[in-house]
Amino acid sequence: MNTRLAPTTGRQDHPPQPDRAPEPHPVRRVGVLDRAAMHLGLALIHWGRRPVRQRRERPVFAPESIQARRELDRVRDQYLVLKLTQFR
Repeated sequence: MNTRLAPTTGRQDHPPQPDRAPEPHPVRRVGVLDRAAMHLGLALIHWGRRPVRQRRERPVFAPESIQARRELDRVRDQYLVLKLTQFR
């Protein structure tokens, strides 16, 4: 059966829709205590996100470690040169 029917426009009953508008409920006023708690919470968030100062400067490397790093780089470069010439 290949007959297709066009959907009907109008009110849908699933889920049921109310016939009348909902009654408005009274608005609760914000008290002084609630307002103070909100300001305290915002102040704590603002204080917690403050930028962190650098506690100390970057460590200065000892001359021995600088020399050891240079020696390590030199030996590694020498090793790579020897290994790359093997493939020729």
